Amino acid sequence: EDDDSCSDYGSRDKPGTALGRTVPDGNVLFPDTFDTDHLLFYERFKVYQDYILADCKASEVKEFTAEYLEKVLEPSGWKAVWRTNVFEVLVEVVDVEYSALKAIVQLSEPFLCESQDSTFTLECIQELLELKERRIPLQELWVVYDESGEFDQTALAVEHVRFFYQYIWRTWDEEEEDEFDYFVRCVEPRLRLHYDILEQRVPSGLVADYQNLLSRCEELYRKFLNVRSTISSSDSDSEAENVSMVEGLKLYEKIEHFKQKLKLIENPLLRYVFGYQKCSGLQAKGLRPTGTKITHVVSSAVTASLLQALLRDKLCPESCGEDLEIQFHNDPLAAVNACYEGDTVIICPGRYVIDGMFCIADSVELEGYGLPDDIVIEKRGKGDNFVDCTGANIRISSLKLVQHDAVEGILNVHQGKTTLENCVLQCETTGITIRTSAELVMKNSDLYGAKGAGVEIYPGSTCTLLDNGIHHCKEGILIKNFLDEHYDIPKITMVNNMIHNNEGYGVVLVKPAMPSDVKDDSAERTKGIFLFIEEIPKTRKSSIPRLLMPFFLFPDLGNPHPTQFSDGTACVEGFRQQLPECLTDELELYEQAEISEQTEGNYEIASELGATNARKNRMHKKRLSELGITEADDNLMSQEVFVSIVGNQFKWNGKGSFGTFVF
Repeated sequence: EDDDSCSDYGSRDKPGTALGRTVPDGNVLFPDTFDTDHLLFYERFKVYQDYILADCKASEVKEFTAEYLEKVLEPSGWKAVWRTNVFEVLVEVVDVEYSALKAIVQLSEPFLCESQDSTFTLECIQELLELKERRIPLQELWVVYDESGEFDQTALAVEHVRFFYQYIWRTWDEEEEDEFDYFVRCVEPRLRLHYDILEQRVPSGLVADYQNLLSRCEELYRKFLNVRSTISSSDSDSEAENVSMVEGLKLYEKIEHFKQKLKLIENPLLRYVFGYQKCSGLQAKGLRPTGTKITHVVSSAVTASLLQALLRDKLCPESCGEDLEIQFHNDPLAAVNACYEGDTVIICPGRYVIDGMFCIADSVELEGYGLPDDIVIEKRGKGDNFVDCTGANIRISSLKLVQHDAVEGILNVHQGKTTLENCVLQCETTGITIRTSAELVMKNSDLYGAKGAGVEIYPGSTCTLLDNGIHHCKEGILIKNFLDEHYDIPKITMVNNMIHNNEGYGVVLVKPAMPSDVKDDSAERTKGIFLFIEEIPKTRKSSIPRLLMPFFLFPDLGNPHPTQFSDGTACVEGFRQQLPECLTDELELYEQAEISEQTEGNYEIASELGATNARKNRMHKKRLSELGITEADDNLMSQEVFVSIVGNQFKWNGKGSFGTFVF
């Protein structure tokens, strides 16, 4: 078989090397080495799959690797730098033991050695080589650069061996079951994860979790091997041996647990579902021990005019108190990391680039000093969220957040309440995510560019959207399935938003396919659901003001009927108390506004949410009946949800204003 078939590099038909060179940083007398550290994913993938491992089992890896080396590795006549953690020595290879993956070497002349400790003399290195019988693992050798191209294949082969045993191979792999293809089962997912990490496509927290799990698993496995060797070398049936067996079983269980976690992270489809809780380590600091609250001012440069303006507008003693403490920063991320409960961060005009993510676990306020387009924060790094919020009451205002080439969302509200006002969010993947039990209030803001949904609403969350623009996303708003019995119903308020130019629907509801015995007509409703919808005049030319008509939806009626009040005003006022406080003032502005052509989707969204909730309660009632519970408190069988869908405009969305995704 032709040697050149094993790589795209080093074709003997072409004169000269196809590889780059690495110049040593230290001793200038050391020769350059081949630069093989920056191979692309597909280059390594092809070699491991087609030329080294193929369909081998884990127990056959060393044998298959030796066969590959016999075809491509020069047996002698090449020089290399022998690198360890404490020294580097120039050696010459005189032979190769392919089965052991080792090279037989001798010291090169003249003797070249560089170390952190001057005790490594020629005599010391010679003595060390004699102890090793002059056999050095190939992964400790870096091939010296040669322009002729004669040793390209050798340099690449050594690199593939080194990379495999450094990043792919695990000491316990040989003991794994061999029923499956080792390359598909282990090599490919680990190789993909390695390059995902290099390209910053994995959150930094997940990378830290993986490395920590890997080191702990390796440590436990070493202990397990020691315990096992102690048991196997003992012939007695003593109490000490029984204790060792129990200890070995405990270690084995822990190792298996860690191995499963590692496999979850290595699997690109499962790593985010089961392998990683992003805010698990996000802990609130609380108040400072001194009890003081600090105002953090962020500016790339502080001028006299800027300071004077800040003192006049934001830092005046009348509004802040005489004992106001101020800290100055040039990085908004450093300012947020320095915050305690109740602190305020004022960000001055400028363009800031951060490498990391905002983790806000305390009730703090981030405020831009000026217009959002003048205060731009750009995110560098693909793997992390932009902003993670878990604080009880977080406020973010007058900022523009910009993502570039990201793989995570721009803002994630895990718990607590986050208020976003007068902000611009330029997204890359998903936009804002409101997790279960979390609350978001978003006012007068603009969100665009998400390749997923602009806003994702999880079951049991509270989402209030007022006067926002959500546009040029894959979907405008995505409401996650809440039909499962363990899920609570989200509380959703949408008032006067402009949802336009999205690729799919303006609003999408995700729900499972329903079996025939629980399917309902879309008009059916259940007890305890209040919907604010718009009473649409029969003629578009009518100048009659729009009346916000609250509907109480009954479970056994084909059509909703308005609850009777003495007059329309009493009708609205009777339900005003049901609204969140933040809506009371806003609704006064909308009650006299005229209907427009683009608001027809409001009723459709509210109606479908009510129908879905009705199905949820039917399913719950059926489960109780199956358990023999024929009489149950209605409050236990149904949850009250308040949905206000008022005055929103839906324009030029690719699939329409509202749709459902059935899975």
